Amino acid sequence: MLVRNFRIVLYMTCLISLIDSQSVLAKQMYRWVGENGETYFSDQIPPEEAVHGRSSLSKTGRVLEVTEEAKTKEQQEQDIRLEELRKEQDKLIVRQKIYDKALLSTYHSKEEMILAIQAKTETLNKQKNIIEGNLTRFTEQLKKQQKEAGVFERNAQVVPKDLLDELAQTQHRIDYTEEALAKQVEKQNQIKKTDEADIARFLFLTQSSKEQLPRSKIPSIKEANELGLFYCENDYKCNKAWEIGRLFVDVHSTTGTDVYNEKLIMNRAPPKDSDISLSLSKLAINDDDYQLFLDIRCRDSLAGKELCASQKVKNIRFSFRAYVNDALSRDALSNKVPTP
Repeated sequence: MLVRNFRIVLYMTCLISLIDSQSVLAKQMYRWVGENGETYFSDQIPPEEAVHGRSSLSKTGRVLEVTEEAKTKEQQEQDIRLEELRKEQDKLIVRQKIYDKALLSTYHSKEEMILAIQAKTETLNKQKNIIEGNLTRFTEQLKKQQKEAGVFERNAQVVPKDLLDELAQTQHRIDYTEEALAKQVEKQNQIKKTDEADIARFLFLTQSSKEQLPRSKIPSIKEANELGLFYCENDYKCNKAWEIGRLFVDVHSTTGTDVYNEKLIMNRAPPKDSDISLSLSKLAINDDDYQLFLDIRCRDSLAGKELCASQKVKNIRFSFRAYVNDALSRDALSNKVPTP
């Protein structure tokens, strides 16, 4: 009887030990970074560490879930502002995609584009020649009228009112025609600039396809650093900051360029969990003021979300404004855009 009881006790002890060991193995592991910057692993989150962002891990160390760091009311407001900026940027991206589609459906080759541009340029030049011809004719007419008026003046006679009216009318026509000519030249220059950009974009889209490359208000300094914003005080500074921003995007992105124009710089979507893709957009605050918005995207996966929530990505966004200001200061001294 005693032997039987001993066997039962031994069996129950082993069973309880087995259940306890399985319970331990079944416990979820967590990983987080503390205030001191050190990484911790544990099956429990101490209450004082609960405010930090953390990742739950499988037995093999695979990320199962990412819990973001507890945010203050101010940080929540910044998130709302960040989402608003992203929506504005997304509008630019959508417009760019529509434009790209129209470009590819209109032309089938670079040669076809060049022929169309040449035909358009020829029409514009004819319009310009007509304006220049009118200007020459009005100028000769004015000289003739001035000569007639000079005869009256040399003979000490009063210049007839009709002739004075004709002089004034001809001068008005000359002024109007000169203004029209200036507008025509400006129009042609702008069209030429657009055509050159269209050719470059068309080549990029078609070559990329062949190669199968992987696819308000003025902000405060604190807000600008946290959101990745740079306020442009004038057009010259904004253009320089745009050039510098392009270098910043190229250096910190691990993916290649997708879009580059006067309002949007965007690198390709991240194909891997370790990739980050930067984009820079020029967003209007009002009719005269602009701000540059730097956004950072990671792959749409648990590991990608963890990367985007990391201090590494936060540091990149935070350093953008200071980097642009520093580069602008050096540029003012050397008249060169510095390389990062």
